[in-house]
Amino acid sequence: MTSLLGVIDPIAFRLGPLEVRWYGIIIAVGIFVAIWLSSKEAVKRGLDEDAIVDLSLWLIPAGFIGARLYYVLFELGYYLQNPAKIIAIWEGGIAIYGGLIGGTLALIWFCRKNNIPIWLMLDIIAPHVLLAQAIGRWGNFINQEAHGGEVSRQFLENLMLPDFIINQMEIGGTYYHPTFLYESVWSLIGVVLLIVLRNRENLLKRGEVALGYALWYSLGRFFIEGMRTDSLYLFNTPIRVSQLLSVIIFMAAIGLIVYRRKNVYPPVPYYTEGIQPEQNFEKKKNDYYKKKK
Repeated sequence: MTSLLGVIDPIAFRLGPLEVRWYGIIIAVGIFVAIWLSSKEAVKRGLDEDAIVDLSLWLIPAGFIGARLYYVLFELGYYLQNPAKIIAIWEGGIAIYGGLIGGTLALIWFCRKNNIPIWLMLDIIAPHVLLAQAIGRWGNFINQEAHGGEVSRQFLENLMLPDFIINQMEIGGTYYHPTFLYESVWSLIGVVLLIVLRNRENLLKRGEVALGYALWYSLGRFFIEGMRTDSLYLFNTPIRVSQLLSVIIFMAAIGLIVYRRKNVYPPVPYYTEGIQPEQNFEKKKNDYYKKKK
């Protein structure tokens, strides 16, 4: 840091020619916290603790690849002219929705391969992924990116923000909306709500923690995205991609919750039952075949 109340240096420290940036450190902390908390929850719900660690070996790289490909897709004109830049992720250019898509695909593959209920695994990690996102947004803060439009210093002071945030929001002599902070706080509130609700007996069905995450994040992201100055647009239209995707995800999540509550048979088990329904089924199946013999 240049000073406690000055603009924060994005480089945390140097090891010879290697620059270690705060952004990378903050992202790593978020990932570690998510893995640690998810491992504890997995054991609580009857899964092996190592399942989360094994999953992370696939989910993390898939998430980063998805985040980069998503960004490249909606900036395709630039990258077709500069194809060598496609892999230059250190220059910035990742999109969280792409990361979520890539990570979800990796999770589905992993769960099918290891005979783990997909919805249960999504429920286990969803609040902790949201927590990692809340932490990760502070990397954007350090980099002075993902901010909103122009505001006055007085506006920021009226929000009762500490000086280190206000000073970091001054870029080139202009103050900007700290949209990183809005999203981080929104995500933290969502983490608390999801964890409180999922621990209540016979309240949320399996899959509804993950769908609740989708509802909460997409709702907040829709409005916060409208304030940002660095949005990706749907090719040559004025439509912000993240806002469009937020609407689609929000509506799809509501539809899935209603459908799975009313039309799925046998009824979807409650989240708090963990892996017990599958274990009971296996026991009944084994007992049946034993009797036949």
